[in-house]
Amino acid sequence: MRLSFGVVGARRGRVYMNCLRLLPECEVVALCDIDPDCLAETGERFEVPHRFRDYEQMLDSGLLNAVVVSTPQFLHAPQAIAALRRGIHVLSEVPGVVDLAQCCQLVDAVRASKSVYMMGENACYMPPNLLVRRMAEAGLFGEVYFAEAEYTHELKARSERTPWRLHWQVGINAITYPTHQLGPVVQWMKQRITSVACQGSGHHYRDPRGEWYAQEDCLLMLCKTDRGGLVKIRQDLLSDRPHITVAYSLQGTDGCYESSRRRAESDVAHVWLRGRSPDADTWLPLMDFAAEFLPESFRQASAEVARAGHGGSDYWVTREFVEVVRGERPLEMDLHFALDTSAPGVMSQQSLALNGAPVRVPDFRAYVSGSGMVP
Repeated sequence: MRLSFGVVGARRGRVYMNCLRLLPECEVVALCDIDPDCLAETGERFEVPHRFRDYEQMLDSGLLNAVVVSTPQFLHAPQAIAALRRGIHVLSEVPGVVDLAQCCQLVDAVRASKSVYMMGENACYMPPNLLVRRMAEAGLFGEVYFAEAEYTHELKARSERTPWRLHWQVGINAITYPTHQLGPVVQWMKQRITSVACQGSGHHYRDPRGEWYAQEDCLLMLCKTDRGGLVKIRQDLLSDRPHITVAYSLQGTDGCYESSRRRAESDVAHVWLRGRSPDADTWLPLMDFAAEFLPESFRQASAEVARAGHGGSDYWVTREFVEVVRGERPLEMDLHFALDTSAPGVMSQQSLALNGAPVRVPDFRAYVSGSGMVP
């Protein structure tokens, strides 16, 4: 099956178009963006033959059987739903949803469609994260019961340049960008988050208009899982500091993992594993296990793949989506992966409003189609 792609959201979409260039079974036939200059420049650069400023017109053009949704995050669910209703496969940027109503609407659309919906969380395909997943699945950490992840990326100036970020990323007091943290952790632990308790550090930065940002500077969220596990999430989009972007740790009965925090070249990801480490106090470099557990395709990836976006992780997400649509592999980052990693962030807003009280995270597997009622 040859896939004819449309891309909505030209700026972020450039990364996906670079990735699709490396997949011979795919072609980008259409591009959509409301900014005429960005649309024209990107369309010319990638030689996209059909260009639209209206998304619905692109979907109704008959040109495509798959779409990449790479627009601002509040549009991800509505635009995915519009494509699914037309029988078009969807690769969606993260997060999958921004509120509970979108959760219900997306479930209805996916259940009613025969097309593939996949949320493309690229953090799951960063080589250290995939390696830890394979090691966890092989039992090297024993029974995993604790994880932590943080996203620290100062966005004040970028939010002024891109007004949607000013509201949807730093203008809401919530973990508004949870999936980079939760995506890998959910895959490692194979546990669903059932409740969250979130608190913030207060306000220390004003916007250029002299107003406090709505979001507190540093947010911490404790998550309980359906198997009794504990996950700690940190989001900081406002504090003045060099960014780490993402950092992780994992604890199990037979081992633990600590990611690099990019403080120095010598700061590498490392693990301690019962039966593999020489003693109880010796860490081993994580990448010592790459030959044993990291897929060969990752270990031998070309420089072109590595340059495709986020160290190659955007390429692997795109490739997985194509392979799923073509029936060459099962779908993993599906509807419920999207909701299991996005909905805890939605619920963090309620917890913050309740001064950190625990709040239940709905399980949309129990949602009754068409009811619009949160389970």
